[in-house]
Amino acid sequence: MELAGTSCLVTGGGSGLGEATARALAAKGAKVAVLDLNQQRADGVAKEIGGLAVAADVADATGVEAALEKIEGHHGAPRLVVHCAGISISKRTVGRTGPHPLDEFEQVVRVNLIGTFNVVRLAVARMQALPVLEDNERGAVVMTASVAAFEGQIGQAAYSASKGGVAGLTLPLAREFASLGVRVCSIAPGLFLTPMMRTLPEEVQKALADTSPFPKRLGDPSEYAALAIHIAENRMLNGEIIRLDAAVRLAPR
Repeated sequence: MELAGTSCLVTGGGSGLGEATARALAAKGAKVAVLDLNQQRADGVAKEIGGLAVAADVADATGVEAALEKIEGHHGAPRLVVHCAGISISKRTVGRTGPHPLDEFEQVVRVNLIGTFNVVRLAVARMQALPVLEDNERGAVVMTASVAAFEGQIGQAAYSASKGGVAGLTLPLAREFASLGVRVCSIAPGLFLTPMMRTLPEEVQKALADTSPFPKRLGDPSEYAALAIHIAENRMLNGEIIRLDAAVRLAPR
């Protein structure tokens, strides 16, 4: 896919992995829509990159449909969707204060898994009407899983379950959308220096970085963005979950 002049949607684009991806796509000449729950953050990034800001809860069907309508009116229906929006909590299933609150588990799954499916289903419904490109391609979807989908730590039951669900979506969607000319891949990041990570004390960040075999540091969001762009540009990448993790394997705790 040639990204210059192409309509692209990045969810969670107001910060972290999404912001880095939105900036990298804009640098390639793409027409970028920055979707975030926080309108102010979306506005800030979109203004700096010459993109379009849209605010929506990714798990809300009406809100995402309205955002896609706005994007299509300004840039055309997106040919590339990079879905980075997500949340995390750390809580034991049975802790000192009792069992894990069910509503908190539901919220993580709602945003991370249902939100992913919601954005993809609505975006690809519009994507399928676009004219085909080389190899009869119409577009591509990049979803965000996590190494926690495979090696979830104690306290990550909700997060790991939600990201395991994203990993499980990857191949079925790639197979279903093959007839439409739409590819689907997921990136499973390891330990990245995102706003979520920055809330941890510096010594904790260093200890986490030291668990990575090589390079022995936290990932930079620009490295996620580079892989998302490569997936978009390389048509042979389809149906894959790609670990981006410096060979880290998470310990139980």
